[in-house]
Amino acid sequence: MDHGDHGGHSGHDMPMPMCSMNMLWNTQIVDTCIVFRSWHISTNTAFVISCLAIVALGVLYEYLRVFQKLIDTRIALSLVKDKRSRSRSSSGRSSPEIPLEEEGLLSGRVFKAKVTGVPVPLPSRILRAVLYGISVFLSFFLMLVFMTYNAYLILSVVLGAALGHFIFGGSVDPDSILSTDGKGMACH
Repeated sequence: MDHGDHGGHSGHDMPMPMCSMNMLWNTQIVDTCIVFRSWHISTNTAFVISCLAIVALGVLYEYLRVFQKLIDTRIALSLVKDKRSRSRSSSGRSSPEIPLEEEGLLSGRVFKAKVTGVPVPLPSRILRAVLYGISVFLSFFLMLVFMTYNAYLILSVVLGAALGHFIFGGSVDPDSILSTDGKGMACH
């Protein structure tokens, strides 16, 4: 008794859809996989929805960048306020400053660079670290989408970044722009 032939309905005769991996510029829509095998595009509609999702991720990335700056500003204002209230309550006496050069050379102690800035409280540090981690993850995720070399997906990433910048970048800080330590077009 042969059970091997079921009239072509065994399921093995139908070709399984495969992700295509192009390492060159392409405009392929169907059978494109975006970052994961599970994000497999099988229809034009799914591709359009995926492009819109990528635009939304680009907008979200730009929002996160602006939100991080807002959080940093709030933390800085809080630290300045705390510093002022502490300086008013202190006696006004201060110990004489020993120049770092003398401290390291004459005392025999190991030179320790002076930390600039004000220590950030732990909850704020955790919030800043989480936001930074999300931002880095999202930037690399969008980079991987870009590396599909699919013209439509690349356009979606760029459109999302531009749209997000337009929506959330409506104001400019001239002092920050004119300083030499800005990140410019850095990924994160």
